Amino acid sequence: MKHGKNYRESIKKVDRAKLYTFEEAAALVKDIAFAKFDETVEVSVKLTLKKSQSVRDTVVLPNQFSAQKRVLVFAKGEKAEEARENGAAFVGDDDLIEKIRGGWMDFDVAVATPDMMKDVGRLGPILGRRGLMPNPKTQTVTFDIKGALAELTKGRVEFRSDKTNVIHLPIGKVSMDPALVSENARAVVKEIVRKKPSDAKADFVVSIAVSSTMGPGVRINVKDMSASV
Repeated sequence: MKHGKNYRESIKKVDRAKLYTFEEAAALVKDIAFAKFDETVEVSVKLTLKKSQSVRDTVVLPNQFSAQKRVLVFAKGEKAEEARENGAAFVGDDDLIEKIRGGWMDFDVAVATPDMMKDVGRLGPILGRRGLMPNPKTQTVTFDIKGALAELTKGRVEFRSDKTNVIHLPIGKVSMDPALVSENARAVVKEIVRKKPSDAKADFVVSIAVSSTMGPGVRINVKDMSASV
């Protein structure tokens, strides 16, 4: 793959033989960023998993970096009122289901009470392929609407391993203080390690890298547990 001049100049500053701490990596990623926009910083974690295994959960990042999410809540009665009182952008039941079936998708996260899932399930083909389907595993199917909205507002994000056993997750912006970015990275890796399957191999975390949208990856020292968690 061919890279542009800016990328080639950027990668010269990365010691390819070195394994960095999160603090060092976050500072370096900020230093070598070259795009004219505020690039997103992402952590990529390669795992050792069996074919039947996957890792999926949520984590509340200590430091927010994105705009407040527009949360849609599928609920009725008292739970619908609870959603409105706690800052949900959109609240409804059959009316919202029909609106989404008609093509409307002007929201970032969907939450539903368990009693609504029979009807919300009809939206599977629409919400599923966009990663917006409410799911108990990500605490987006719950009667605790107030708690869910509070965590989503604080910066709760979902992570899951892909087909290549890698978890990719945005953890900040290059404009942020590197200390805040590294703190977010540590929180993510700590939660991933906590979700390690009981029968996973010892080398569960194979590699970790931090990069910006346009920049090269900076490898993290996985063996140094103080750097990974």
